[in-house]
Amino acid sequence: MRRKDREIPREDALRAADKCPYAVLCLIGPDGGPYGVPVNLARDGEIVYFHSAMKGTKTDCMRRDSRVCLTCVGDMRIAGEEYTTKYESAILKGRASEVTDKEEKVRALRTLCEKYAPEHMDKFQETVEKSLGGTAVWRVDISEVTGKRNK
Repeated sequence: MRRKDREIPREDALRAADKCPYAVLCLIGPDGGPYGVPVNLARDGEIVYFHSAMKGTKTDCMRRDSRVCLTCVGDMRIAGEEYTTKYESAILKGRASEVTDKEEKVRALRTLCEKYAPEHMDKFQETVEKSLGGTAVWRVDISEVTGKRNK
């Protein structure tokens, strides 16, 4: 990392990823070029989960090449008076794989819902039973983490 003064420890970078409202999932696109798409994410230890439709460009890309990168930015504000941006960010790299085990899939969806809809967990079981068959869940086994902060 060029700006060592802004580098943050791995655990701080993981916390930054946990706090970000969404991440940009970076993939190798259908034409071999870059392809990025925003996703909701939730982490369970060294695994990041997100969901998607059963079919589509994102799914095709990950099935073709499982290498992915998640770019997370949180606590961002423009500091115009200083001609800069205050932020905390994390980049998580790893390999994506589709979750096919029903127990893990439900656990992953629970982790996502606890992050994004904690006040509606009373409806989780009913909702997941209706939608499980039409929802793809992906996991990224984290192999590399970097983070930066400018506060």
